[in-house]
Amino acid sequence: MLDVRRLRILQHLAAYGTVAATAEALHLTPPAVSQHLAALQKEAGTPVVEKHGRTLRLTAAGELLVAHAEIILAELAAAESGLAALQSGRRGIVRITAFASAARTLVAPLWQRLTGTDPAPELSLRLSVQEPDQALDELHKRSTDLALVHSYTVLPRSFPAAYEQTLLMEEPVLLALHPRQAGELGLQPGRPVDLSRTADMPWLTPGPETSCYEMIQRACGAAGFVPDIRARSSDFAVLAALVAAGAGIALIPRMALPDTADGLCLHPLLHPVSRSVFTVSRAGTSKRPDLRHVLRLLQDTAAATDTERLA
Repeated sequence: MLDVRRLRILQHLAAYGTVAATAEALHLTPPAVSQHLAALQKEAGTPVVEKHGRTLRLTAAGELLVAHAEIILAELAAAESGLAALQSGRRGIVRITAFASAARTLVAPLWQRLTGTDPAPELSLRLSVQEPDQALDELHKRSTDLALVHSYTVLPRSFPAAYEQTLLMEEPVLLALHPRQAGELGLQPGRPVDLSRTADMPWLTPGPETSCYEMIQRACGAAGFVPDIRARSSDFAVLAALVAAGAGIALIPRMALPDTADGLCLHPLLHPVSRSVFTVSRAGTSKRPDLRHVLRLLQDTAAATDTERLA
């Protein structure tokens, strides 16, 4: 019979890549990890890992076992969640990894509720700010409990079957211009703009390591041009300040706008681009009372944020 503990070790090896990293993540010694893997190979009756240079990689049998381990461990997580629901309530620590504008707009109000008037003072948060790809990697490595990630209509995102995801909100991507530039294009306040009309204008974008940068490249490409980039910053507040200074134009998701948009003219796109924000957790863990409570509060916060933005 296969040992679930050893399946968990194999799953971690698939995520972390090396015995040393797997041992550190599981608070084991490397020799102990190697011994468990050797025992698992005897249980399976076939090699589950093989040497590849100085590292190990999964065999076809190992890949098969990891795929089944994801399902088995998800069911165990669901069982543990059910027991926790019976025994306590909302006690615990929830680790969240979120992209910057979600951390500012959604996680900060959530934190305020948990430390203020919310009747669950036992529940506390840990936050790490990461881009969506890094957040999902943290979730895969079990370094976080909940990832807040986004995708764009021009840059959709797929999720592994071992994850549970919930759509929190959708928001438009807006074109931000200096009033002078809006006047040059003859744009009336709030009117949709054809992005192709901005082909000869200077652009301000996030860094190329971000999905937001790829979104802008695709949106401009669909409009028939390559943007002339004059400045890059992965902080949308910096981009908004540069737009207000007349340095160029930018595409900014509504939630990433600063609290005050002084000096900016904001316009929806004639061919709309929108951003979807998701919560993502490992299968089975969303039934944990503490995580379920956080998810509900995030949904409430997202709904309130959406209402305030539309007001």
